[in-house]
Amino acid sequence: MAVRFATEKVGDVEVFYREAGPQDGPVLLLLHGFPTAGHMFRDLIPQLADRYRVIAPDLPGFGNTVAPPRGRFDYSFDRLAEVIEGFVEAIGLSRYALYIFDYGAPVGLRLAMRHPERVTAIVTQNGNAYVEGLSKEWEPWQAYWRDPSPANREACRAALSDAAIRVQYGQGAPAGLLSPDGMTLDMHYMRRGEAQEIQLDLILSYRTNVALYPDFQGYFRARKPPLLAVWGRNDPFFIPAGAEAYRRDLPEAEIHLLDTGHFALETHHAEIARLMRDFLARKLAG
Repeated sequence: MAVRFATEKVGDVEVFYREAGPQDGPVLLLLHGFPTAGHMFRDLIPQLADRYRVIAPDLPGFGNTVAPPRGRFDYSFDRLAEVIEGFVEAIGLSRYALYIFDYGAPVGLRLAMRHPERVTAIVTQNGNAYVEGLSKEWEPWQAYWRDPSPANREACRAALSDAAIRVQYGQGAPAGLLSPDGMTLDMHYMRRGEAQEIQLDLILSYRTNVALYPDFQGYFRARKPPLLAVWGRNDPFFIPAGAEAYRRDLPEAEIHLLDTGHFALETHHAEIARLMRDFLARKLAG
């Protein structure tokens, strides 16, 4: 089934998105992470679009979404969530399952808390909501959160380099299965004007996500959304304990640890699609 490409105006942001599948199908809203964009779902979307209406927007500051420059737009997770909330309403989504990965997790979980009645299920793929999921690799970012000095901001710039992007993609991924296409495009995005400063603003804003973890967990306990965790067990940033922690608040959560890294879709999209189809068929029945 063909993928359609479009933009939707949300205030002063032109949200670019990919969409495929039947207009009357159950909706899956796919939210990407750092430093990528909706293109990370390029292999997953065709695996689901026969049955589901699959929608993957690019967040402000990422991919092909056009947002105002720094100084005229607040590059924070609260603002990203506001834009995606506006996008959801602009295209008329009243019910959807969430796929949350990396940065997409705190964006999507903000939406879920604001409109719990809209969320039919959650698929979290290395999308963290527990302090147990943060590895020691977060220390430079945590130092910046504790003291947002120019020196600590500059220390975080290493996470935006080509070498760091290669690590994000490659560490823990099976040899010979990782295409260079996704990481090469992400390197290109990171070289655009203001891209690094925008990402450094978001790195500082990430501390607000950790502060919200107890609220996210309260939402899980109160609303009990069906949840599937499909996690690259070799992720150097969001470790398996973050996947297992979901069971503390959602005892019926289904958790699968895959033998791959952070960008699990790059090597395991077929397996993730199979797990999703089984899970969604059971949880969205009726």
